[in-house]
Amino acid sequence: MSSLAVSKTTPVAGTTPGTARRPPLRRRIALVPTVTLLLGAIYCLLPVAWVVIASTKSGRELFSTFTFLPGTGFTDNLEDLNSYRDGIYWQWMGNSALYAGLGALLSTCVSAFSGYALAIHRFRGREAIFNVLLAGVLMPPVILAVPQYLLLAKADLTDSYLSVLLPQILSPYGVYLARIYAAAAVPSDIVEAGRMDGASEWRIFTRIALPMMIPGMVTVFLFQFVAIWNNFLLPYIMLSDDEKFPITLGLFTLLEQGANTPALYTLVITGAFLAVLPLVALFLVVQRFWSLDLLSGAVKS
Repeated sequence: MSSLAVSKTTPVAGTTPGTARRPPLRRRIALVPTVTLLLGAIYCLLPVAWVVIASTKSGRELFSTFTFLPGTGFTDNLEDLNSYRDGIYWQWMGNSALYAGLGALLSTCVSAFSGYALAIHRFRGREAIFNVLLAGVLMPPVILAVPQYLLLAKADLTDSYLSVLLPQILSPYGVYLARIYAAAAVPSDIVEAGRMDGASEWRIFTRIALPMMIPGMVTVFLFQFVAIWNNFLLPYIMLSDDEKFPITLGLFTLLEQGANTPALYTLVITGAFLAVLPLVALFLVVQRFWSLDLLSGAVKS
C-alpha cells in the first residue's frame, strides 16, 4: 500500500492555521493616540522651552540670535530683575503665593464640606443646589468679574487682598469634584455605622469620610492653586496698588512698559520663567502625596 506524502506548513507565530499573515493593523491603530498625545505635548511644551531659552539671552541676543539658541545673559537678567524697583518682583511672587496658597486651601475646605453634604446627606433642595453649582461651572469668569467688583465695592473691599481672596473661596468646579468623589469613595454603610455608634456628624466627617476623600481634595487643591496663580482678570479689575499685584498682573505692567523700554522685555521673560517654577515644584510634591493617598486613604481612621 502506497503512502501519500502530505505537505504541511507550519503556521507563523501569532497566526492561526490556514490564514495568511496580515499586517499588524491593531498596532498601527494603537500608534494614533500615542502620536496625538506626542503632538499635544510638543504644542504645550514648546512655549515653555522658548521661555527657558529666551531667559538666558541678553537684550541684544534676544532679537539677534536664533530662537532656540541659548544665550549668555541669564545671571545679568536675574540681577536686573532683583534690582528693579527694589525687588518688587519678589513681592509680586509673594502676593501670588498668598492668593494661591490661602485661596486654594480655603476653597478646598469649602469644597470638601459642601461636596460631602451634597453626596451623603438627603435634604430638600439638594438637587436644585447642585444644578445651580453646575450652572456656575459653565459660567465664564468674565461674566462674574464685574458683579463681583460691584459687590466688593459696596463693602469697601476693593484694592485689598480680600478682594482677590474672597471670590476664589467658593469654586463650583471644586464642589462638583468633591461631591462626585465623596459619592464614590465614602460608602453610606460606614457613615450609618458611625451614626449607630453614637459619633457626631462632625466626627464622622473628620475621622471617617475626610481621610477617604483626601486624594480627591488634593486634586481640588492643585486645580485651584493653578487657577488662582494664573488668574489675571480678577486682580486686574480689583487692584490698583501695584504692591498688591500678583505675578501675572505685575508681569503685564512690565510688558506694557516694555513697549517704550525694550530692555524690560528680558525682565518679563526671565520673570515668566521663574513664575513657572513654583507650579512645577508644587505638582511634583503633590503628585507624591497623591499616590500615597490613593493607596492609604481608604484605610485611615
